[in-house]
Amino acid sequence: MGVNENVLKPLDRLASTLSAEMEAVNALISERMSSRHAPRIPEVTAHLIEAGGKRLRPMLTLAAAKMLDYPGEYHIHLAATVEFIHTATLLHDDVVDESRQRRGRPTANLLWDNKSSVLVGDYLFARSFQLMVEPGNLRTLEILANASATIAEGEVLQLTAAQDLATDEEIYLQVVRGKTAALFSAATEVGGVIAGAPQDQVQALFDYGDALGIAFQIVDDLLDYGGATETIGKNIGDDFRERKLTLPVIKAVAKADAEERAFWSRAIEAGDQRDGDLEHALTLLARHGAMEAARADALGWAGRAKAALAVLPDNPIREMLSDLTDFVVSRVA
Repeated sequence: MGVNENVLKPLDRLASTLSAEMEAVNALISERMSSRHAPRIPEVTAHLIEAGGKRLRPMLTLAAAKMLDYPGEYHIHLAATVEFIHTATLLHDDVVDESRQRRGRPTANLLWDNKSSVLVGDYLFARSFQLMVEPGNLRTLEILANASATIAEGEVLQLTAAQDLATDEEIYLQVVRGKTAALFSAATEVGGVIAGAPQDQVQALFDYGDALGIAFQIVDDLLDYGGATETIGKNIGDDFRERKLTLPVIKAVAKADAEERAFWSRAIEAGDQRDGDLEHALTLLARHGAMEAARADALGWAGRAKAALAVLPDNPIREMLSDLTDFVVSRVA
């Protein structure tokens, strides 16, 4: 599995359409991540923010607002808020997961230390709350504040669920809705709210972001077992080594016989991993069609995302958001 280069065009088209707005977002991010008294804050933040990420989440906020003809400038603040929340969670995640690579580069906790990553992540959360207040819109503040709490809740749930073979697809979906989809749906929803869209369109934007985020995470889980390192920005098998029960493994465990279940229990629950275990895990995933089944789920959520767009204005940005959904799942085509 890997990226088909031809399908990068939808994301590139969206980035081109929103280039002026994204320049403003980047300028605001650069301004607000500075610190007069703690130079390590911009050092750590810049390492991650400037690592070549596609800025997908803030682009979703900008796209939603622009699609609905928002004439103001506060979508810039909301988009920067979304990116700060996302960056803060990445800094914290890498500490929790003891990760060593992010977006193809050494993680901040590896280059500096865990304390720096956690504290800079806290600083970015604080900055995000300063930014989300500035539009003076109580509803967008509520959405982003709730998303921040939901993300943290999802991460804590994952701590207990990720290494427990009793974790099923329902719990997995709850984790994904928390740690990933919550920010996608908040990003699209606040774009509609700040534009003054009617409730049915705001709900459609939420539904789009929710389904897109779930599809995105399932694809990410799939790529961990079948993508190229340069494609996913981390090492193949990191989820296995970090003992995470992601969707492909959950599906394989559900069909496992006693011997297979004993393997998963040793490698995931007990953390007793040995040479050749990753290869054996891949064999079991293939034996039970777990990768194909998870891919079908991703496609199903992508279909829901595209369907949610139907009530939104028929314009080029809506088409780009639909194509973007195809791009997300085409990564495992």
